[in-house]
This record gives sequence, C-alpha cells and structure tokens, in this order.
Amino acid sequence: MTDTTPRTALTLLGLGDMGTALARTWLAAGHRLTVWNRTAAKTGPLAGLGAAVAATPAEAVAANRLVVVCLLDDAAVGSALDGIDLTGKDLVNLTTGTPAEGRARAAWAKERGARFVDAGIMATPSMIGAPEAGGYVFYSGSRELFDTHRAALEVPAGARFTGEDPGHAALHDVALLSAMYGLFAGVSHAYALIEGEDISPKDLAPLLSEWLGAMGFFVGNVAERLSSRDFTTGVESNLAMQVTATGTLLRTAAEQGVSAELISPYLELMARRLAADPAAHGVEDTSGAITLLRRA
Repeated sequence: MTDTTPRTALTLLGLGDMGTALARTWLAAGHRLTVWNRTAAKTGPLAGLGAAVAATPAEAVAANRLVVVCLLDDAAVGSALDGIDLTGKDLVNLTTGTPAEGRARAAWAKERGARFVDAGIMATPSMIGAPEAGGYVFYSGSRELFDTHRAALEVPAGARFTGEDPGHAALHDVALLSAMYGLFAGVSHAYALIEGEDISPKDLAPLLSEWLGAMGFFVGNVAERLSSRDFTTGVESNLAMQVTATGTLLRTAAEQGVSAELISPYLELMARRLAADPAAHGVEDTSGAITLLRRA
C-alpha cells in the first residue's frame, strides 16, 4: 500500500531535549524540517538525518510557513524572533509559559502579521513519537492554523485544541501539572511515614496505586459540585467529620518524626472552611474549600 499521509515543510527553533525529540519524530515521518539552535553543535545529528540547518532564526523562519518554537521560556522566544519578518507565517509556540504570556504572545504575533497558537506539552521527551505512551499537546489560539497543520502537529504526540483563547493551552497544562504535583506530595508523605519501619516501599506501592485509583471518582465529583454549587447533596463523609479525623494524620506524622508540610496546607484549608460557618459547612463535602483559594 502507498502511504498517502501529507508531508509538511516546517521550521523548528530550539533543540533542547524536547525540541530534539520533536525534530527526530518529524524527520522519521518524512517531513521536510529546517532547524535552528543557539548552540549550533546540536544541529549536527539532525542534519545527518536530513534536516536543513539554518544559521540564524531569520533564515529558519524564512524557510517555511509553519514555524514551531520550543525554547527555554517566553523571553527566549521574544529574543529569537526579535526583528524577524513574520508576515504570513503560522507560529506554533511549544515553549512552556503562563496563560498571560500566551495571550500576550498571540497579540504580539498578530501585530506582526502571523497566525498563532500557544501550546502545553503533556509529555516528556521519551513520550514523543510513542503513541502508546499516551502523551499529547494542548493547543489554543487560531483555529484556522490548528486545522491547517493538525496532521503535522499530531506526528510527535496527540493534539487537543482547547479553544481560541490563546491562554487556555497553558492554563490546561498548568492545571494538570498542579494536580500531578499535589498527588506527588501525598505519595511522598506516605513513603516518608514508613521510613525506618519494617515495611518495604515496594509492599506499600501497590496499595497506594490501588487506593489512589479508587479515589479517582473525586475528580468528577468535584466538577459536578463546583458547577452546581451544591456541596451537600449525597455527602457520605462530611467536612466536620473529616476535619476531626485529620488530626490523626497530623499526630501520626509527629509520632513518626515526619514533617506534615506536604499535606498540612490542604488540611488547614478544610479547617478554615469549617470554622467560617460550622453549621452550614460542616455537612458539606470537602470541595467547598476550593472556593477559599481564589483571591478577591
């Protein structure tokens, strides 16, 4: 059978670990790729795989309509593209940033005659080009740009469009990463509790995985309650009971000689929600505490 998948000519600025993984995947799929990197030595192996190497960012941008940027931070993007003619270009920013930086960079690109999408990569370099690994990229901004180049963008990892607000890709990225680090904090605290005991971390690991999997319902439950603002219907473990019970967690940490710094902020948030109105909030579940996090 003949492979009829369309090939796209594109430019990639930035060859760190992620950029190099992206470049290798596009080249392996037969796409015509022009690369630039501030440290020119990193372009050598890719040139051997068929990439065209540009001496300057301006030369790289001029080579193709689709320009993908994967640099250290937003300041590096501005520095690399400063003074370059972007008229008619389709600029895809894979550089990790904030929602505000994505929106500002979109306005900056529009002023220079370019279409723009921002992105948030939900993958490590080893997950790029490996569909079975489950990695994907959030995109937001110009829907026309995304639709035009979707086939090429999906080569390294799955592509998920989050809307035309250029800040929403970064917002989705940071929301998921924030949840991840919260999970990591709880797991780290659990392992710290058994340090020095006759309990193997390898024995605790499957129990942790099983328990955290069983608690996965919490994600959808909170979404429903925040949408409806109903924090009381169908509650099985109310806030008053949970705040009382968390004292056991803190006492156990103290007994084991373990700092509670990784879990105490959430416990304190629940206690503050309860203290504000024990009668009203005591019958809620814990999701109402989320409302305390937003600053006025």
